[in-house]
Amino acid sequence: MGHREDLLEGAKKCLTEKGFVRTTARDIVSASGTNLASIGYHYGSKDALLTKAFIALIEEWGQGRQAGLEGAGGSLERLRALWDGVVAEHDAAGPVWAASLEVALSRDQKPELKSMLAASQLEGRRGLIAMMTGTPEEQLTERDERTLGAVYQALLNGLMVQWLFDPASAPSGEEFTEGLRRLAQGIADAERAAR
Repeated sequence: MGHREDLLEGAKKCLTEKGFVRTTARDIVSASGTNLASIGYHYGSKDALLTKAFIALIEEWGQGRQAGLEGAGGSLERLRALWDGVVAEHDAAGPVWAASLEVALSRDQKPELKSMLAASQLEGRRGLIAMMTGTPEEQLTERDERTLGAVYQALLNGLMVQWLFDPASAPSGEEFTEGLRRLAQGIADAERAAR
């Protein structure tokens, strides 16, 4: 591996161990076996490198989740497989989700970080829709991203926040799926009653 790849791997390690805010450029250099100048040369700044590392960690998480999904696109079985996987991996994925909260809370202090992550958020929504529905990403529209993608993203983030705050009271994959089923049923029932 070259310095660029070494830096990215070192930054990913630091994000999972120390989080976004507490990671310094020296931490990344130490974890990657590179030098301080290589951060600026390859990524422009520590924050840009950490952002790339964060996006890479989320992409790796998504690829790992997609491999274990069962059931037809959009089915309750597929939803449950996703939520079961999220819950099963909460210890391993917890540091990444904690880092995402740090990033969200520091967005106004780092405007360049905010713009980099805004673009990746839409890409993440597309990936979630494709994962859950089986629809190829290239067939998805901006409306899909802003509606269905936003809902999947909110559900995923909300479940992870519950696990970060209090794993003992957080729902299981089965409970979360049942809650979604009941929510959808309530909406369908209300629409039928309104006709």
